[in-house]
Amino acid sequence: MLGRMLRSWCTLHRPDMLGCLWMAVLLGSLTWLDFRDGGIFLIPPFAATLTILVYQPNVSIAQPIAVVCGSLLGAAIGTVLSVLLGFGPGIALLAALTAMIILPLLRVFHPPGVALAMCPALLHCGAWFAILVVLPFTLAAVISCAVLSRLVSSWPRYPAPF
Repeated sequence: MLGRMLRSWCTLHRPDMLGCLWMAVLLGSLTWLDFRDGGIFLIPPFAATLTILVYQPNVSIAQPIAVVCGSLLGAAIGTVLSVLLGFGPGIALLAALTAMIILPLLRVFHPPGVALAMCPALLHCGAWFAILVVLPFTLAAVISCAVLSRLVSSWPRYPAPF
């Protein structure tokens, strides 16, 4: 019984070396461009986004509208709450909960968007965080993933067809 449970619960994915290289380039670029201003702390939610794009490109949370709009709205929710209510872990918690409610209602749920909602309250990212940091990164991720899916035969098709 334990063997059956482990087989059914385990993932079927093997490391995708090209996907790992793509992630390293994008995350390395982010770190290099914004190392001085705390960009290093944004690597976890962006790494989660890239991992979803590499290993689960056909699920709804990986589609371009969810990745870009879900991340952007999550960051915007956190920014607005930080501007209105201040900073700290309590505001970060409120931002995450708000994003968990609003993103699915708008049909743009992307789990790293919930994490990005917490960033402004914890990292003091500034009023333009969503536009200056999140939008360019998510656009670069989605566009480069789509281009690679057309150019590299072993890359999974992205975005998923309608």
